[in-house]
Amino acid sequence: MKLKILQENFYKALSNASRFSSVRAQLPVLGNIFLKAGKGKLIISSTNLEVSLSTSIGAQIEEEGEITVPARAITEIVANLAPGTLSLSSEKEQIKIESQGSKLNVLGMNASDFPPVPQKIETKGSLLIPKGPFQSALTQVIFATSIDETRPVLTGVLAIFKKEGITMVATDGFRLSQKKIAVKGIEKSIQIVLPKGVLLEISKFAGEESDVLFVHKESEHQVSFGFADAVLSSRLLEGEFPNFEKIMPKETTTKVNLDKEDFLRVIKLASVFARDSANIVKLAINKNGVTVTAESSQSGNQKTELDAKVEGKELEIAFNFRFLEDFLHSVKGESVSIAFSNPNAPGVFTDPQDNAFIHLIMPVRIQA
Repeated sequence: MKLKILQENFYKALSNASRFSSVRAQLPVLGNIFLKAGKGKLIISSTNLEVSLSTSIGAQIEEEGEITVPARAITEIVANLAPGTLSLSSEKEQIKIESQGSKLNVLGMNASDFPPVPQKIETKGSLLIPKGPFQSALTQVIFATSIDETRPVLTGVLAIFKKEGITMVATDGFRLSQKKIAVKGIEKSIQIVLPKGVLLEISKFAGEESDVLFVHKESEHQVSFGFADAVLSSRLLEGEFPNFEKIMPKETTTKVNLDKEDFLRVIKLASVFARDSANIVKLAINKNGVTVTAESSQSGNQKTELDAKVEGKELEIAFNFRFLEDFLHSVKGESVSIAFSNPNAPGVFTDPQDNAFIHLIMPVRIQA
């Protein structure tokens, strides 16, 4: 392998790839980054066997070849080289780097030991997902995933593919977020659970292109997302996702419409006291509006009345203020709508300007 490449481009690709290497793995080669030179570009790949990344950058290729090099070492080396053109060459299991007076030799490993990583996605057989709506949907569901590793399936996002589009659902058992996006070309109905970590990475590679290429390899229990110069692949989470449709309230007795920013401000105010009392804030809903209260044996208490449009029965209900804040931060519109059936049933939180988004929060049961 022999080539010339820009330091800036090489470092950016290496820093992305190094996040997916695994120095603690049983296979030492997983702590390495795979470099492959050919056809006017350098392919840079890494994997921890759960997630993999393959990116390609333009290079002046003089001799094709491939090698793997320690991820941390090569990334730190290139980060500290001067901007401009680098010369790379490999011989056996060693790579040489030359840059404006610097000459370095980095010991690597044979590329044949590196696991196969998807390096490109064919347009045929893949699904085009519009980038903007997809990224927006992710921000409205990811925050509701669980951090409890004892139930791995809840740490991911359920994606339901149907003819009319994709429904994305996340829940941690205390709240649930659902967002639908319209996508054309879905020929087969499937349900898969995507790891949260992979979904968080998508925004870093989407760039300016309008679509993300998506492929589901059922036989390998794997998905791949294709971008302009990168392919991000991941194993799917296994396990049965809860039947979320069962907990969707069929009818409600009270409906409230509030200004989002006013509600968020009052919840943040109440949180000063709620932090000392299991994060509990109480909402008292009556025909005149909503009264938000929180109290602390250490700090005191607060009571704030909010103007709201209220329909139906009066109600008192309590929530974890952090869940309310998370929902309000995910709303794109200027107002929020909340529907209740009783103090022990989940509240249904929606954005009146977005009927494709719905969020449920379980109330906190408190003694009268």
